[in-house]
Amino acid sequence: MISHRVAATPPLAARGTRGSVASPAVRLPAGRESLATIECQPALRPLVAKQPRPHGRGTAILPPGRCGAFAATLAIATVAGGVLASAAFAAKSSTPPAAPTPAEIAAIESLAVYPSEIVLDRGDDYQGVMAVATRADGVTIDVTDQVTWAVEGAARLEGTRLLPAADGETTLKATYGDKSAEARVKVAGVDKHPPVSFRHDVMPVFLRTGCNAGGCHGAARGKDGFRLGLFGFDPAGDYYRLTREQAVRRVNLSLPEDSLLLLKSTGAVPHTGGKRFEPDSVYARWIRDWIADGAKSDVAEAPAVARVELFPPRAVLEGEGAIQRFIAVAHYADGRTRDVTNLALFMSNNEASAAVDADGLATAAKRGEAFVMARFDTHTVGSQVLVLPKGATFTPTDEQPANYIDELVGAKLRTMRMNPSPLCSDEEFLRRVHLDVVGGLPTRPEYDAFLADANPAKRAAKIDELLSRKEFAELWAMKWSELLMVKSIPNRVEYKPMFLYSQWITRQIAGGVPLDQMVRGLLGASGGSFSSPAVNFYQIEETTQKTAENVAQIFLGTRLQCAQCHNHPFDRWTMDDYYAFTAFFAQIGRKTGEDYRETIVFDARSGETAHLLDGRAMKPKFLGGVEPDTAGKDRRAVLAEWITSPDNPYFAVNVANRVWAHFMGVGVVEPVDDVRISNPPSNPQLHARLGAKLVEYKYDLKQLVRDICNSRAYQRSSDVNETNAEDSKNFAHARVRRIPAEALLDCLCQVTGAQEKFPGLPLGARAVQIADGGTSTYFLTTFGRAPRNTVCACEAKTEPTLSQALHMLNGSAVHDKIVQGKLIETMLESGKKPPEIVEEIFLRCLSRKPTEAELKSISELCGTAEKPVAELQDVFWGVLNAREFLFIH
Repeated sequence: MISHRVAATPPLAARGTRGSVASPAVRLPAGRESLATIECQPALRPLVAKQPRPHGRGTAILPPGRCGAFAATLAIATVAGGVLASAAFAAKSSTPPAAPTPAEIAAIESLAVYPSEIVLDRGDDYQGVMAVATRADGVTIDVTDQVTWAVEGAARLEGTRLLPAADGETTLKATYGDKSAEARVKVAGVDKHPPVSFRHDVMPVFLRTGCNAGGCHGAARGKDGFRLGLFGFDPAGDYYRLTREQAVRRVNLSLPEDSLLLLKSTGAVPHTGGKRFEPDSVYARWIRDWIADGAKSDVAEAPAVARVELFPPRAVLEGEGAIQRFIAVAHYADGRTRDVTNLALFMSNNEASAAVDADGLATAAKRGEAFVMARFDTHTVGSQVLVLPKGATFTPTDEQPANYIDELVGAKLRTMRMNPSPLCSDEEFLRRVHLDVVGGLPTRPEYDAFLADANPAKRAAKIDELLSRKEFAELWAMKWSELLMVKSIPNRVEYKPMFLYSQWITRQIAGGVPLDQMVRGLLGASGGSFSSPAVNFYQIEETTQKTAENVAQIFLGTRLQCAQCHNHPFDRWTMDDYYAFTAFFAQIGRKTGEDYRETIVFDARSGETAHLLDGRAMKPKFLGGVEPDTAGKDRRAVLAEWITSPDNPYFAVNVANRVWAHFMGVGVVEPVDDVRISNPPSNPQLHARLGAKLVEYKYDLKQLVRDICNSRAYQRSSDVNETNAEDSKNFAHARVRRIPAEALLDCLCQVTGAQEKFPGLPLGARAVQIADGGTSTYFLTTFGRAPRNTVCACEAKTEPTLSQALHMLNGSAVHDKIVQGKLIETMLESGKKPPEIVEEIFLRCLSRKPTEAELKSISELCGTAEKPVAELQDVFWGVLNAREFLFIH
């Protein structure tokens, strides 16, 4: 049975405006330079101070602080410590919220009550409630303590908690000025008072107080001889270790108060982790009552948590210190609901903008956006919080959107009070779109024709022209080859099948094969690696679990690796999800063909995946979906149909987001292959719309690229204004990006006329055409070519480094190509004058003509020499080493 206990969380009026005092967060400074953006990573969460809270039913104590570092490992460290007293907290608690002025009330456009549907189904059930007002400019205000509440009949209100009074239905009404809002309330089972549940009352305390975190007893070997499942992934095991190990010590049925579980948690005896809660807290009472009732296990029969909701779903806070409380509600498989705000673990992914305390109270800080999350059981949910400066004057620019992209980007910018940068010049656009679409620079004739064209639709025409070139297919074949790790592997993948695999990918893109069809052909491929090159996908990685992880990350943008050993700490995926998904690849068969270099991949129709904990054979199940009928079918083909289905919530948006990131420099979800609840899209509406458009276009890559490149969002200048100077993910200005390694080498060859020779390719072939991921050059490796060892999008690096700068300045790449290409000598022999040659260099490399100041400086360098070869080579060298050449701007 589910026990609904009286909340440990008091009304806000009893807490004051903050709820706790947090120590300053340690964080990296966020800065934007002209040619690169340094991303700010959220650092350790500040400790949350604990302070006794007055409450009608006793004293509630905040659990000790937790810290969370959203690093690549997605690990949580638990900070041990005792109770922290704070005079500052007491001072803030005594100050009641200021009464709203008539002007503030008049500015409200709408009012909402959360939750809008309330069910109380136990005598000791309750539901926290809140009221949120929204102004015409989108700013939301927590007015829970300022509205007039009214409820009668089946329920009664104590502070901000709704309690059952009698079976029946009623309405909770909030009034604020001339605005009102209601919530429907249903009450049943007032006379029911179930016992404390181990699964739903006791285990959540371990998560809430940090006991089962990685830094404490949730570590692989536990701590001080006691181990709990990390974040509660193993309830049955936790029950066994609590009640069967060290009998009569951890749990004392005769003397519950003497149970080591209570004594250590409350600080009555020495505890490495310090005091976790007070002896008279609701947490201690639940544990004590559970032990006194016989320490029974309800793991097998307790209804599962079906989902968790977090209210409000979105908040827009104005000014430092603005607050918004959050309420978490769990929905169980048997239809019951429960307010779990005092059991959920609250986190923020950007405490610099909005920190959240243990009670779910978010406080605005610097301008920006954050995602406030609540974790309960195996579920993590979140709400977007935007923080705006107080009283800042903002006059939105009048910009005509080019398409749906600009409408959605513009709406977010207006909410954030940011004005977009203007469109870039024709010269900037021409260079940018050439580099992004075909991986090369425009030629002099292309430059002259484009600049001379007076047609207002010339940019759209240029995009269409570039999309029709073979270089577009080659560029995207290379990008897919990076994701699919196309490379030769000694004693496993020979060069011939690898090369055929690469050619198969190129033909798919060049032939306009829809992406969903290509993916179905890839995942469901069977046959020999010569005749059916797509089967090489199952040769590059032969491990069943790794194959499943790769498929989830490539095509769904989901990193399942964390769920292999425990439930995912920041997402919904459990160990059951992991091994059920892995089961789709458990029946892959392989054998060697007549040619030792060829491998035949087939459906073996036998083989199962065993769960790590209990060894049970897992049935194939779609992520977040159902168990399909796979009897007599190739499981991979069944999975491929689901992945590419228009109803799949992950595939289309994942692919669209990857395409968007290529052209914009950052994804709507970033990293693009780490989609999780705790890493939400910066613009959810845009993210969903891009995926929907890809489905509408029947997975035609070119149509989506056309939409992106024609948008004003893509064509903006990289120059910033006062409102968007600090923006890094709302696409208010163009992001300055370094040219990827392969394209940069191809550009060097193009502008100097010096050709490269790559293994297996003819002289003059482009670097993007290299099929084998194991083939590289010193230049490509230095500039971040993906080694294709993993499916992570992070393998291809474009961050500038000192090694790159030294290689360009002192290495052979630039100097030797200038000498080998003989461009300067050729132009001088043809009769061109130094000023003309300088103009040609600038146009070839930078897609612009030199300024008067640049021409003057170069003229002084060249002097009166008729054929200043060395001087012009120096100019050429200087331009190729300029950041303006190395970056897309």
